[in-house]
Amino acid sequence: MIFLTYLPVPSKHPALLAVLVMGILQGCVSSPALFDDAVISYDKSITETLSKQLLLNIARAHQHQPMHFTGISNIAATFNFQLNAGVTPALTGNSGSLLVPSFGGGISENPTISIVPMEGEEFTRRLLTPLQEAKLTMLLRQGADVDLVLRLLIDELRLTDANGDKIYQNKPADTQAYRMFRQVILHLSAIQDNHALHVNPLLFDRSWTLPAASLSVDKLAELQKEFTVNYDAVRQQVKLTKRVTGHIILSNYDPVSLSNEEREQLQQEADNLPANEVMLDIRAGYPDGEWPLHGAFRLRSFHNVLNFIGQGISEYPEYVVPKHALTPEVRENPAQTLAIMVSPTEPQKADLSVEYGGNYYAIKPESGYQWNREGFRLLYQVFQMTMSELSQQGAPSITISK
Repeated sequence: MIFLTYLPVPSKHPALLAVLVMGILQGCVSSPALFDDAVISYDKSITETLSKQLLLNIARAHQHQPMHFTGISNIAATFNFQLNAGVTPALTGNSGSLLVPSFGGGISENPTISIVPMEGEEFTRRLLTPLQEAKLTMLLRQGADVDLVLRLLIDELRLTDANGDKIYQNKPADTQAYRMFRQVILHLSAIQDNHALHVNPLLFDRSWTLPAASLSVDKLAELQKEFTVNYDAVRQQVKLTKRVTGHIILSNYDPVSLSNEEREQLQQEADNLPANEVMLDIRAGYPDGEWPLHGAFRLRSFHNVLNFIGQGISEYPEYVVPKHALTPEVRENPAQTLAIMVSPTEPQKADLSVEYGGNYYAIKPESGYQWNREGFRLLYQVFQMTMSELSQQGAPSITISK
């Protein structure tokens, strides 16, 4: 409850009028602070709710139960301001009469929260559809740990050499494939630690040659807005050149250092990949190129990311994998991608925990570098990156008025 000062008085009482004006100004100043507190409180509540939903769905995956998310699509908070004022006799006894003003007020909050369950097309698009190249590269180009990102989001690695393609799945149950997958990730981590990992698009020039007679003056002027135009008077031809931005590639070199023909060749290879694959090209002669690697990473869906974490708790636990002999030293190589602890009682030192199926699930605390916290923060970011408009026609919604 916040008390405000307001009372209309005759102008012949200037002192009292000044007090009332100051009170009104104080109420006006405190209103923005009230709104700020409300916004911050809602923000904290929504963030904690989503974090618990992520942890709850990891618990569901651990117990082989269906996953489900519910989103808050709208919050409408109404603030009611009430003022009251009056006068009352002062306790002066028989000494005389004096009227003392009494005033007050209150503020009540009436939020309306709309909740939309994720289902149908929304569930398919956000949880079941594999992540795309752009989302992975956005995370890596923002400086996220490449080993943490790839261990969490990648389903399999395909390496290509003179003998053909070979697939290495990110599944602890397949010991040899998982070992190779982890060693490749560690090698990329070492390259990143040496500031030599490039996550860049392939830029190349693409050219077309047309007969000069086929282009009018107006058409040629229009083409110059988008292409570089070169006229060959001898052959009576016009050469159109355009800079094209192609697929993203993970490499230990800057793709610009390659010839235009090499970049076009890589682009053609990347064009043949599915939308949820990202090309890898580690070449000899560049930093940490002692172990050349060429292939592609295949991304998981967010549903499979949660399954990987949940099943890794006890059913298919991850384990320590040493680096490859040709890989330099790496700073971080934890056994688990995201360690979740399960206990029959609520953990006391955990930042966040949820109860499901008779057990409590929490992010495992650790000392030193906070790998698990960073992993959960990354999981939160990836889920937000799958976000689309929550309000949808035909979806049942629940509106709660507090």
